[in-house]
Amino acid sequence: MAARAAAVVATARFGLGAAPGEIAAAATDPRGWVRQQLVPQAMPPALAGLPDGGERTRLFLAARRAMQEQRRDRPAAADQPPRAALPPGMEQPREAYLHEAGLRMRAQIESKAPAIERLVAFWSNHFTVSILRPPVLALAGAFEREAIRPHVLGRFEDMLLAVARHQAMLLYLDNALSIGPNSRAGRRRARGINENLAREILELHTLGVDAGYTQDDVRALAMILTGWSIARLDDADPGGFRFRPLAHEPGDKTLLGKRYTEDGEREGIGALKDLARHPATARHIARKLACHFIADDPPSASIERLAATFRAAGGDLAAVMRALVGEDAAWAKPLSKVRPPAELVVAALRATGYPAATQGDGRRLIGALRRLGQAPFAAPSPAGWPDTASDWTAPEAVVRRVEWATALAGRFAAEIAPMELFAQSIAPASRTETRLAVERAASARDGIALVLAAPEFQRR
Repeated sequence: MAARAAAVVATARFGLGAAPGEIAAAATDPRGWVRQQLVPQAMPPALAGLPDGGERTRLFLAARRAMQEQRRDRPAAADQPPRAALPPGMEQPREAYLHEAGLRMRAQIESKAPAIERLVAFWSNHFTVSILRPPVLALAGAFEREAIRPHVLGRFEDMLLAVARHQAMLLYLDNALSIGPNSRAGRRRARGINENLAREILELHTLGVDAGYTQDDVRALAMILTGWSIARLDDADPGGFRFRPLAHEPGDKTLLGKRYTEDGEREGIGALKDLARHPATARHIARKLACHFIADDPPSASIERLAATFRAAGGDLAAVMRALVGEDAAWAKPLSKVRPPAELVVAALRATGYPAATQGDGRRLIGALRRLGQAPFAAPSPAGWPDTASDWTAPEAVVRRVEWATALAGRFAAEIAPMELFAQSIAPASRTETRLAVERAASARDGIALVLAAPEFQRR
């Protein structure tokens, strides 16, 4: 593959789309351009100093308590006065979500290490929490900053443990309220075990749906994870992770043929570490990475090599990524993947050199993503957003993409030369027909729209 075409793969498939000058920088050594980014990075300035998950959870718990007290104290008469304004905290989650989602996009658009930002987005989607569950609304950004970002080049088992203990995941999949039926709390209360987190850990996060585990294994892991919860307002460190011994199911449990003796919180830590090291997990993770970085239907040989690296490196994700960059299949077919809306919007704004959130456009961009069908942190299920072309190329979705590209082009028509945009984004991998169409465009607006709507820009 010619160096400049390989640079398009580097910046589009391993990065988030080329910023001005990035293709030229990557062309010297496209694989090296990616590898040099695979080192620990500081928190992006846009995301530094934001409230952590504990603080956001304390606000949520305080607001929920205030609402409960308001309902209890409300007069029962039919002619009762109108409901009072929401207490402090209940109006904040949506504002927190919009603010942080906009800053997250800013971090992606302005990043000098876009390969890291792509990995953060990939793993955040792998371990999905969704704002479709209201308690997650203000926590999704903190979840990504705290449970995902620090571990994208670390060990998989450390990320898995951070995810399973984070407030957003415990609330999203209901484990915060899961109680062992034979625990002291379970014998006193009607509420019992919840299997949601255990099921998704086995099916989505580690082994994969085809790994041969049973419903008994789901229930065993759910029992093991009982008591993994969140500190209440009256507890020490309210809003933080808390293991509740009185809610933990007593006794030994058997998961995937291995007996876990009663050991409180350590029981769950041991089980998660074993799942992270399981051969089925290595293959499941390898398949997902290959699908994301190589092709919708990646070569089985690539999957096997990545799985072998995962096992040999003890789940070291930096080693797995270095192996992935070395896979020839990842470079053999440029533009074999379709950009989902979130990637498309970020790529367009990187290409135009436009720092969206610095211009106060964070909310506008989130609205655009909602119309395009991929609002931040709003995946429809714990499986996350899909990663194959067929999920993003329905006729109506394609029309919305073209409409968005045309509207964006209108905003930049006075600032950007279409052929310059073409040259620094897709030219090395484009067809002659695309170049001619941009050259012959009737206006700057039309030319920019043709670049952004071109198949070469819509794919990576």
